Amino acid sequence: MTSRLLEAAPPRDLVSVENIRAHFPALERKHGGKLVAYFDGPGGTQVPREVVAAMADYLLHHNANTHWNYPTSAETDAALARAREAFADFFNASPREVAFGNNMTTITFHVSRALGRQWGPGDEIVVTELDHQANVSPWRALEKERGVTVRSVPIDLKTGELAWEALERAVTSKTRLVAIGAASNALGTISSVRAVAQLAHAKGALCYVDAVHFAAHRVIDVKEMDCDFLVCSPYKFYGPHTGVLYAKADVMAELDVPKVAPATNEIPELMETGTQNHEGIVGAGAAVEFLASLVQGATRRERLVRAMNGLHARGDELVAWLWNGLTAINGVRCYGPPLGRPRTPTISFTVAGIPSAQVAKALVNEGIFASNGNFYASGVLKSFGIGPEGLVRAGCACYTTEDEVDRLIEGVRRTAAGK
Repeated sequence: MTSRLLEAAPPRDLVSVENIRAHFPALERKHGGKLVAYFDGPGGTQVPREVVAAMADYLLHHNANTHWNYPTSAETDAALARAREAFADFFNASPREVAFGNNMTTITFHVSRALGRQWGPGDEIVVTELDHQANVSPWRALEKERGVTVRSVPIDLKTGELAWEALERAVTSKTRLVAIGAASNALGTISSVRAVAQLAHAKGALCYVDAVHFAAHRVIDVKEMDCDFLVCSPYKFYGPHTGVLYAKADVMAELDVPKVAPATNEIPELMETGTQNHEGIVGAGAAVEFLASLVQGATRRERLVRAMNGLHARGDELVAWLWNGLTAINGVRCYGPPLGRPRTPTISFTVAGIPSAQVAKALVNEGIFASNGNFYASGVLKSFGIGPEGLVRAGCACYTTEDEVDRLIEGVRRTAAGK
């Protein structure tokens, strides 16, 4: 087929989609005689061989607990340090500012409890209706536990973006933290973290960023963002089920985290309660290495920036084709920022008169795997008046092809027409 890539093409040395796909055994799967097209990446991407190999190598040859005086323990320490360094490059941070956990949700509850120990009545936290509940519920819990006030910022229903003026009004001298999503997992909306961080800091508040959906599609630069915390989940960008936290070193050092008495008070390990998922951390580091391997460059950080910018350019092409194809179908409504506004290559939509689960099941018959429901973004569904049937969500990943997008559009067209 004729390529639809625009003039703003990816770097010439970015590995082709065909070569990228060769790293993912899952893409060889067939359903009903058709190769499976995975559009479920926003809920968890497929994993390349290199990541699984790194995890298997660790478990088979280096498996041990940390900080003991024998070779496999020292090898484990070194493997975790390498993963920490990889994420320092991924975030543009220091390894001392990187901590690991089970997942973004668990990490956020851990941080919220630590921060909440110093807050009480009269203190306020700002959350948004655009966010995944993982960046809302942990802060809401402090209402009951500590007596703080939580203020919620609405969505601009015309654009699918945050209502900025409402956010400005919500952040006051009483605000202690603003919790913001870098990108909406339901709508694909990208928010300006830097602008929110500046707003928070001007009032003496901290800025906590959920970058779970963002991390798969855009470059993360915590120095440019100037956020105090940022959390992501590597299983959304070709890694295993783990979570990673960035926190400014001086902010992390002041956290009164719940931990067992003998545990270290040194950062970043003071954030890592109990024995960690070593193989998951090794695999998460390998996922960063995989992304960095997609282009040439003098340093890992340079390669990561170039690779993510290149994948972003490809993603913009795919989502434009998908948006235009879906919105041209009778009865289909797409949600979130229109083309031309900052967004990820993820689109949620409804088909008039057909529940989202029925649409998703119909697509399976076409060999297309797409998720449906509320995606834990209940504020989004409530804002748009979407009932419990929820949305259908399709997300493009580094291995998504133009032909797969065409298959998805055609599958939705047939479903909408009752065929």
